[in-house]
Amino acid sequence: MTETTTAIRPPRNQWWDVWDQFKTHKGALVGLTIFLTILLGITIGPFLWDLAPTYVDLRARNQGFSLAHPLGTDQLGRDLLARMMAGGKVSLSVGLTAMALAVSLGTTIGVLAGYFKRLEGPLMRLTDLFLALPLLPLLLLMVTLFREPLSQRFGPEGGIFLLIVTAIGATSWMQTARIVRGEVLALKEREFVLAARSIGTPARRMVLRHILPNVMSPIMVSATLGIATAIITESALSFLGLGFPPDFPTWGRLLFDAVDQIQLYPMRVVLPGIAISLTVLSVNYIGDGLRDALDPRIRGR
Repeated sequence: MTETTTAIRPPRNQWWDVWDQFKTHKGALVGLTIFLTILLGITIGPFLWDLAPTYVDLRARNQGFSLAHPLGTDQLGRDLLARMMAGGKVSLSVGLTAMALAVSLGTTIGVLAGYFKRLEGPLMRLTDLFLALPLLPLLLLMVTLFREPLSQRFGPEGGIFLLIVTAIGATSWMQTARIVRGEVLALKEREFVLAARSIGTPARRMVLRHILPNVMSPIMVSATLGIATAIITESALSFLGLGFPPDFPTWGRLLFDAVDQIQLYPMRVVLPGIAISLTVLSVNYIGDGLRDALDPRIRGR
């Protein structure tokens, strides 16, 4: 009976093997724990702490840590805990959305350039062109040119969110494209791809069924690292005063607002700085763990 049960048992899902390998990476587990804690804090926290992040109470301005305001208040009496949670939600939303855009664009260009030889030259020259551009001045130019039109059309918050996500995504896809192209070039010479091509498998089916599933490892690693890059870029734009409106908090905006009071109230700079650093560091460690877990040579050890 035992032999029969063992014989008909379905094969183990490969994602369990990935998870087993991921668990052996101590830094990745710590990073995942920190990232999930931050994610839970910014999603569930506002339901438990119902003070509005934009509520102004001039009588309570510039207060320190207290039970009424655990992280204190700013120069307008706004609760910093509420603003930290609201800012984290915006910063992570920008990071995740911009990452999805950059990875989708980079994967598409990388697969097309690697699989179709006639497209490789033009697409790689386009990638080299974007890599040669100074990204921060380009981002500043895009924000300056399109800020007002998009704000008028989609509102101040919606327009700036769309602008920043598009600007970051459109200037962050190049590394993903080059990595995916290299993987596709190697896969084209593998036996299973040559066999599928020999029986007349169309190009679209070849890419979707044989190429893309085998380049998921670098894509997922690029996605995790792309979140960190997008968060830092958004924070830099907000710190320069070119991000969201003053009454729409992000971690970068909190840093920008606290610069004038950095000597009197240093914690207003330290708190959003720690939040940005912990988020970026945890995402980088998750990316390292995923890279090792998705590598079949390491997973098979």
